[in-house]
Amino acid sequence: MSNYPFNTTGLRSIDIDRFEGCYNAVKTKFNIELTGHINFHLEHFETFKSYLGINLLGSYVVKHLNNNSYMLFIQNHFAPIAGRGASDGYTCQTWALAYLKQDFGRVLIRRETLTDKIVELMHPVELDFAGDKAFSDTFYVLVNDHQKAVTAITRNFRNAVMDIRHEDFIIEIVDHTLIIGSRSPVSPEHAVYLADFVARVSSMC
Repeated sequence: MSNYPFNTTGLRSIDIDRFEGCYNAVKTKFNIELTGHINFHLEHFETFKSYLGINLLGSYVVKHLNNNSYMLFIQNHFAPIAGRGASDGYTCQTWALAYLKQDFGRVLIRRETLTDKIVELMHPVELDFAGDKAFSDTFYVLVNDHQKAVTAITRNFRNAVMDIRHEDFIIEIVDHTLIIGSRSPVSPEHAVYLADFVARVSSMC
């Protein structure tokens, strides 16, 4: 429908309402504009590689302190899950994206689980920050280039991650491009948290 700022073809009413709520919530806090067609190359991110397809339903730019970041409405096509029937399906997700001046290499950041802590004891692969125990105890950080990551993941960046008021989120960075979001539906309130984060890091990184 043309009166929505995203493509609604094939969407359930609950997904339309959620996306519209996220859009309106972010619009109340930030100066935003629809982008038109932009290829954000989401296929480069490991986060989306398990899906059969990615459909960008809409995107808009978040303008903040002379820097631009983006909010994305995505519909992902997932494969049948073993033991849960034979059909595939679709899930709608809200993600935020920022282009960074610093090259981070490839980085994955998420909340650390008990399983992560146990695996780390046997196979230490996580990047920890000796001078920032609170961050290292809270987040699981995987990198492919130790030197780039140590240089780029500064105290200010870690503070921005610590300030995110949303438990179930994933941050993935491919060189200069960062995405943050959740595989679960995002509430309008949490969409604002994501917009806050990308606006903040695009201004300082």
